Amino acid sequence: MPLVTPLNAKLQDLARTLSSALDAELADIGATRRGLILAPLLAALPAALLADPAHAIDPNETQVTLPDQYQWKPGLPGAPAQSVETVPVFGATDKPGLYVVLIKWHPGFMSAPHTYVTDRLCFVISGTWWVNSGETFEPENTVPVPAGSFVRRVRLATARQFA
Repeated sequence: MPLVTPLNAKLQDLARTLSSALDAELADIGATRRGLILAPLLAALPAALLADPAHAIDPNETQVTLPDQYQWKPGLPGAPAQSVETVPVFGATDKPGLYVVLIKWHPGFMSAPHTYVTDRLCFVISGTWWVNSGETFEPENTVPVPAGSFVRRVRLATARQFA
């Protein structure tokens, strides 16, 4: 016995159910809250039954990485444990071309002043990222950047970040 009812059988069952209902029951369906909720669902049911089933995506065209697939690693050599972690998402920082890296700063940690050889385009995904620029280490002069913000770190400019 198949686990999935063939489409024709589903449509036949729906037709039997609807035709066996009393005209008064169908007329009253719009008069109740339940009817107001069920009416659009019943109207959409034939379209849902006739629609093609979803197909798997072609990994040559669309690639998906879910959060539980990320392999977080310590972000900086010699950094204290649980201070900063990174995960490469796309490309590589040591090769030409585009790349995407997620960085997770743990609360209370800050990087020393440093520069980049290319512009860095940063999005704050969650939390608040505290940033500053310049060659002097001044945590008290950092600026809060909330989630949803964009930060561009200009090539060869000195940068510091803090969580």
